[in-house]
Amino acid sequence: MAGAEVTWKNGKFGTTQRRDRWWVESALVFCGFTAFIIYATWAAFQGKFYTHGPYLSPFYSPEIFGDSPHAIFGPKPGWIPDWIPFSPALLILWAPGLFRFTCYYYRGAYYKSHWSDPPACAVGEPRNKYLGENSFPLIMQNVHRYLMYIAIAFLFLLAWDVWKAMWFTDATGTHFGIGLGTIILAVNVCLLSSYALGCHSLRHIVGGYLDSISEHPVRHKAYECVSCLNASHKKWAWCSLFSVAFTDIYVRLCSMGIWSDWRIF
Repeated sequence: MAGAEVTWKNGKFGTTQRRDRWWVESALVFCGFTAFIIYATWAAFQGKFYTHGPYLSPFYSPEIFGDSPHAIFGPKPGWIPDWIPFSPALLILWAPGLFRFTCYYYRGAYYKSHWSDPPACAVGEPRNKYLGENSFPLIMQNVHRYLMYIAIAFLFLLAWDVWKAMWFTDATGTHFGIGLGTIILAVNVCLLSSYALGCHSLRHIVGGYLDSISEHPVRHKAYECVSCLNASHKKWAWCSLFSVAFTDIYVRLCSMGIWSDWRIF
């Protein structure tokens, strides 16, 4: 509301003079992010129905140990105790999960929606003191810049999964082809790449700290590319979040025989 003076009292949760529906976005973020966390946790602990032919769910890639043909080092090793819940996803999902959890955009999103810190701009929050991200536990958010390197490595692994998803085996041998699952896996990699390569940390690394970036033409071009993706970081964050979940659902339902993969050629 232009020209209006907005005030609130600290400690009075929800106190505001805003007239708009400020709570809608936080509510939608809360529902969407919570739904993804619940589904991803459930899917990770299943340990089955994560492959279908040449398709491998992104929740389980790379499959380090497992019972599918995609397993790099074969089945579950004997040194893992039987009393520990085992799933190939639990060995690798922590990396992309923490990368998202510590993402600059997601921080702002779940700080508002889940922690009400604050629930929205110019809206009272249920606390009187904020220590910031220079003290524990929020200082741990700084690990994001290191998780970024792992996330980029995952993009190459997922791209390799797309290549493997173009080779189908039948009674006559292995043949090149493209199915609907191949396209879904490829779109997922594109969306994940748009999200990860638009990361604020990557933008700083490729040239954000330089005083005269124009003097470094290659890095200047890379900086412009990352900045272009970064401008829509919120959009890529949500598109890739739902894309990775849908890709797992598609592979899972095909593996269970509920859906049939459409072979384009």
